[in-house]
Amino acid sequence: MSAVPDLSRLSPEMAALLARVAAETGPQVDPTTLPPAEGRALSEEGNRRWNIDLPAMAAVGEAFVAADADLGSARVRLKILVPPDAEAGAVVFVHGGGFAFCSPESHERCARVLALECGLPVLLPDYRLAPEHPYPAGLMDVVATIRDAFAVSARFGVTAGPLLLSGDSAGANLALAAMLHEAAEGRAPVAGALLFYGTYAGDFRTESYRDFENGPGLTTAKMQRYWRWYVGERDVSADPLVCPLLAPDDALAALPPLHLMAAGVDPLLSDSVALHERLGRLGRSEALTVVPGVTHGFLQNTLDLVAAREALAAAGADARRMAGSA
Repeated sequence: MSAVPDLSRLSPEMAALLARVAAETGPQVDPTTLPPAEGRALSEEGNRRWNIDLPAMAAVGEAFVAADADLGSARVRLKILVPPDAEAGAVVFVHGGGFAFCSPESHERCARVLALECGLPVLLPDYRLAPEHPYPAGLMDVVATIRDAFAVSARFGVTAGPLLLSGDSAGANLALAAMLHEAAEGRAPVAGALLFYGTYAGDFRTESYRDFENGPGLTTAKMQRYWRWYVGERDVSADPLVCPLLAPDDALAALPPLHLMAAGVDPLLSDSVALHERLGRLGRSEALTVVPGVTHGFLQNTLDLVAAREALAAAGADARRMAGSA
């Protein structure tokens, strides 16, 4: 297969944005080929361009979730975004970045737009990143955040109510795995989840991994490196908290309502399709929205892409229904 990315399936809007960025930045080093700290810094710098002209919030702050020795979680910084006229409840948004890159700040504009669309505070945990902290470190940080979200954010005006989860890419994996973990522990604190172009299994033989092996944007090789960093040297290929697509039928059937969205030009597309088909066979009725012509991570581009703003508006409408405020 040619190493040149296939641009033929891009929407005109997406193609124009990628061309503009390429003209402005020139050739870029693949951050996953660098030492992790260097790649992380490069990724953070690249994401700054998407986090300008931030929508106004009624309150913005930081709190900390205490380390939990029983869970094995660390002290977690929590970025808190409270929109005007916020309803009771909150969304815990788990940022993507291949389990290894990005931060609450890299996803802040996306999270602010989501907060406005769903009318709920959005809380972003700064969970530990691989490869320095492989599985289950980041997952346990997310679980601890779910358990203490309202207690630590109350002083910013967040009122206890329905708790939703959200996440993009690796963050969608962590959000889904956190729900499975809590259900197995006899806890069901989450009223619903918004899952955006998630990675749900480490299977690189799927149709979309073949179709978009070389991008544009995310590539199969990048995802393989991310997964190696996340799982370390252990064989966790059968662990549903790593690969939620392997969860037992009863665990998936018992999940709260899910909003499933995927990008049409994305090596991870087949993961969302497989999750949707699995849920359908279990009698669940979630729809899967595949946004055509856009690449992985397009929700970062709310300033430039109508498709990103429309996708977050649809997710916000679903969040309002899940939270009982629609």
